[in-house]
Amino acid sequence: IDPTFFSLLHQQFGAAAGDLAQVYVVAHEWGHHIQNITGAMRKYPNNGTGPTSNGVRIELQADCYAGAFVADMASQKDKNGQPYMQKPTEAQLQDALNAAAAVGDDHIQQQSAGYTNPESWTHGSSAQRDFWFATGYKSGLGQCDTFSVAMP
Repeated sequence: IDPTFFSLLHQQFGAAAGDLAQVYVVAHEWGHHIQNITGAMRKYPNNGTGPTSNGVRIELQADCYAGAFVADMASQKDKNGQPYMQKPTEAQLQDALNAAAAVGDDHIQQQSAGYTNPESWTHGSSAQRDFWFATGYKSGLGQCDTFSVAMP
């Protein structure tokens, strides 16, 4: 991960990019690793763009995995009984959700072109990214099957 991405997230996309938002970005990439080792990327190869494309569903699943990661790290403990991460505050969660929304295709397109074109999406809308991160955080990995649900 290029650490300059965090300042770009703040400067170009308007996200606060605080500590938990940065954990979200790393956890999203961890989600892609999980997809790779579990075969999801092979099972659902990229089939183009658009709100129901496999590419968007892969990205949204990685957001869901990121939410689950954040929740689990606050409850998992090291060998000394210390949690790996403190339970996030509501403000920190909102910052992470803000980062997820800031990199939604609709937000980026609206900022750069003044309109949105869902058929060109590769990562999902801000609302979808927010929804799937929150789903993972609240409900865990078992609820991260973005491939079996209807997408708007």
